[in-house]
Amino acid sequence: MPVLLVKYDEAITDPAGSRYFAQATGRKREDGLWEGWVSGRETTQPNRKNLDYWAQGLSKVYLQGALARAKTGTEANRQDRETIGPAPTGS
Repeated sequence: MPVLLVKYDEAITDPAGSRYFAQATGRKREDGLWEGWVSGRETTQPNRKNLDYWAQGLSKVYLQGALARAKTGTEANRQDRETIGPAPTGS
């Protein structure tokens, strides 16, 4: 089941000027590893502590890139969304 790792306080904007507040989400896989994402799976870590560290270290530039990837809707992102399911809304 997905878990909310971080809700970012600073808004990011797309080229049209729309504002978004990103969040990093993760889940424990069947093999015991943890994967995390903002838009499609972006990291795999050996444990939850390392996944939290990854999520807390994401820069605004990284989040803007994740927004661009999400809006592009690449096939890999679509497949990840289907596999992972919706992001949780609370912590």
